[in-house]
Amino acid sequence: MQPTHPSGVEGQGSAGTARSQPVPRGAWIAICLLLLINLFNYIDRWVLAATVPDIRKILVLDAESSGAADEPKMRLVMSKMGLLASAFMVFYMVTAPVFGFLAERMSRWLLIGIGVTLWSLASGASGLATTFTMLLVTRCFVGIGEGAYGPIAPTVISDLYPAAKRGRVLSWFYVAMPVGSALGYALGGQLAAIDPTGESWRWAFYVVVIPGLLLGAWSFLMRDPQRGAADRLAAPPRRARAKDYLVLLRTPSYVLNTLGMTAMTFAMGALAFWMPGYLKDNQVERLLGIEPITIFGAITALAGLLATPAGGIVGDALRKPFPGSYFLVSGAALCLCVPCALAFLVVPFPTAWVFVFLAEFFLFFGLGPSNTIVANVTHPSMRATGFAMYIFVIHALGDAISPFLVGWIADGFDGRLEPGFLFVAGFMLLGGVFWLCGARYLERDTAAAPHRMD
Repeated sequence: MQPTHPSGVEGQGSAGTARSQPVPRGAWIAICLLLLINLFNYIDRWVLAATVPDIRKILVLDAESSGAADEPKMRLVMSKMGLLASAFMVFYMVTAPVFGFLAERMSRWLLIGIGVTLWSLASGASGLATTFTMLLVTRCFVGIGEGAYGPIAPTVISDLYPAAKRGRVLSWFYVAMPVGSALGYALGGQLAAIDPTGESWRWAFYVVVIPGLLLGAWSFLMRDPQRGAADRLAAPPRRARAKDYLVLLRTPSYVLNTLGMTAMTFAMGALAFWMPGYLKDNQVERLLGIEPITIFGAITALAGLLATPAGGIVGDALRKPFPGSYFLVSGAALCLCVPCALAFLVVPFPTAWVFVFLAEFFLFFGLGPSNTIVANVTHPSMRATGFAMYIFVIHALGDAISPFLVGWIADGFDGRLEPGFLFVAGFMLLGGVFWLCGARYLERDTAAAPHRMD
């Protein structure tokens, strides 16, 4: 027999009941603000990838050629550039649980405002860096700022929208991920191209500061929604954090979803960071007069705009006939991504662009459903903890290490990135299997979530 809410609403959130539940006034304003912040989140994050060739030449190669440009050090150049992305992720994942802890005890919008302000200032400071070490430190502070935002924003959305609508809304929220990444690539690539032999790449970091500060100030004016409101629950008294983690680890849907997303994040982080370098190293020609990195950014934006909301819509639509639909959608899409990712390594350009698009489409398709799983199988009072732990694991074992590992593999193959990309494809397949295995548990864990306190 299915457990029920104290108000009589089924724990799973039946479609009819959830649809009749009103959405709080002003929810769309909060969604718009969170969407804009998430957009700049990914612009800040991936503008670095577009400027890697210029940073590598100016901050690393020039420094080594001035004094100690011996062969062993030159072979570590790719590893050092991958370390910039890995350092950001390490600080992001380590601080996320801290801010997740604070989010259950103080204003979430206050924490979001602090995080946005910090990462905006740190991103601007990245443009001022004159050495590799200085740039590394600034990227660490960008990670700290984003750690204040990542685990909190989905919990605000989850308290505004009921389970039946949550998948679609979260999918639209995560549309900012591919679009912001594409804008980061385009912004970094275009500004760096102004003066390839100089330092115009620095402006890619400067121009995001003012918009970020304005969004941070707007966040300070927002009010928190009531915790558990969309689930028709009043948040219970706060409990010991250790108990929360044990509850999450005893939830099969949460564990399998986290493992699947870890594998996906490993692949996404490596491909996103190294694709600009791959295109440049393979001397991919312009198409219709457009630079390859700009084409890649446009493909990323288009694939994300189409796939991310589509994944949420399909996941929500299949909930009734297939209770494990979020897992099925995410797992099937990631498995389909594997042959497409392998194909673009062997098919010559410009035909290979078709497989780049398909690989990204399938990669983004499961993004909304997988994050909706986290929201639906955790009790509202521990949702911030759930997202914080989720973020820590997927980045600790995912994109915190994958850019460095692919760079390290490339160093062992004379700078060639193809062997590392093959390694990444294996993680995609593993993630798809984890997600498919989770489908059998989702209905039970969603129904039990409102009562899963210990």
